[in-house]
Amino acid sequence: MSTVATDDHHDDHQESPYSIKRWLFTTNHKDIGTLYLWFSFIMFLIGGVMALVIRTELFEPGLQFVDPQFFNSMTTMHAIMMIFGVVMPAFTGLANWLIPMMVGATDMALPRMNNWSFWILPFAFAMMLSTLFMDGGGPAGGWTLYPPLVLQTGDALPFVILSMHFMGLSSIMGAINVIATILNMRAPGMTLMKMPLFVWTWLITAYLLIAVMPVLAGGITMLLTDKFFETSFFNAAGGGDPVMFQHIFWFFGHPEVYILILPSFGVVSSIIPTFARKPLFGYASMVYATGSIAFLSFIVWAHHMFTVGMPLAGELFFMFATMLIAVPTGVKVFNWVATMWRGAMTFETPMLFALGFIIMFSIGGFSGLMLALAPVDFQYHDTYFVVAHFHYVLVPGSIFAIIAAVYYWLPKWCGNMYNEGLGKAHFWLSTIFVNLTFFPMHFVGLAGMPRRIPDYALQFSDYNAMATYGAFGFGLSQLLFLYLVIKAIRGGEKATSQVWENAEGLEWTLPSPPPYHSFTTPPVIK
Repeated sequence: MSTVATDDHHDDHQESPYSIKRWLFTTNHKDIGTLYLWFSFIMFLIGGVMALVIRTELFEPGLQFVDPQFFNSMTTMHAIMMIFGVVMPAFTGLANWLIPMMVGATDMALPRMNNWSFWILPFAFAMMLSTLFMDGGGPAGGWTLYPPLVLQTGDALPFVILSMHFMGLSSIMGAINVIATILNMRAPGMTLMKMPLFVWTWLITAYLLIAVMPVLAGGITMLLTDKFFETSFFNAAGGGDPVMFQHIFWFFGHPEVYILILPSFGVVSSIIPTFARKPLFGYASMVYATGSIAFLSFIVWAHHMFTVGMPLAGELFFMFATMLIAVPTGVKVFNWVATMWRGAMTFETPMLFALGFIIMFSIGGFSGLMLALAPVDFQYHDTYFVVAHFHYVLVPGSIFAIIAAVYYWLPKWCGNMYNEGLGKAHFWLSTIFVNLTFFPMHFVGLAGMPRRIPDYALQFSDYNAMATYGAFGFGLSQLLFLYLVIKAIRGGEKATSQVWENAEGLEWTLPSPPPYHSFTTPPVIK
């Protein structure tokens, strides 16, 4: 590689840090990572307000605040915002910041495409949000966009589909960039099996993105032609099959779940060894487990479809394949716990969020195993139990991992420490409220409360009130996070060169445990 790129790319360093030109045209991976992370946080607040609209309406039975059509738009757009606008851009921002530094590259492999893949996103989401002001309101078919229901959406549908194409384009370009960087720009001597696990999880995630985003693009384009060009892909009256859309959608949708969680595994695998002061236990098994999860994610899609009337052999196959995913996931949880075992642990904010991730993500995993059982899925399907399950995977899962990553690397990014006491307060508030929000949903779901409805039977009112209190508490807690980040960026106690006063980057350089094992006192590595 030429050394020209080492001084933060071209003339970027001559621009004022506040100039619009610098941020519009930057090809510096750190700037682009920062843009992704701030964009993600803004979308987090917008998507969070949509969730609070849903919870406000569900605070007590009856139709109180919004009409059912707008409620349906909120449930649809909240999900699309959180998946495509929050979790994926945040992990792409972390990838931009960290991957070049972790593999010893000067920048991402394709800096101009990197800039483009970010700047597509604000336009895509502006288009998505604009549909709320169109005739008929925003999209109202649920985030899964099932026909024939979604085809009743008014003028919004083509704009929603076009914005989703843009989101997919951004993701594919980001994934190509990640793969090109990791495979072509590693420092001499860094073999694949010496890469940090965050890099490994992103490499595998990038291949998943390239494989499944075109599948979603194909499915939603077929929806478009069904509505406007008189095709009958999913129209039973014309010889089509609405269940075919479910197959196409979930062939994208299930690997997408792992796109949202695999980078979290990489983040947690960086944080746990640092605060346990031990190398990661079982590095190679972690790499293989990640690859296994990615492979299995492609052969389990129809577990979302047990109620469509598939043959018994199909139900059995998808049930057993789904339960199989629990094995590599269990390997990961075991390795994290084994890393902490007999470690000299301290509990700074990033470690607290990583521990919260492991415990609550495991709750989501166990409820996922329950949903994998075809006979009982008929009871759980389309109830609030499913809502509780995937929110336990994605909120204390993906969101907690992203927050942990920000607390962990923020001192390196801006040179200042955040307020540790307030960081811990943020963790405890988030943990209490996230459980208050989503744990009661297991109970109302098992009792039969269907999801995506603006009204419900009287017996569900107490748990719904609890969930609404929790949602508002969780949302307000994130304003503390915003305050902490801005305060650290603007100044404060200077971070040391070795922020966490231990083997920072230990997992990067020691892919397997050292031969020394003391059964009396664990070695503290300074």
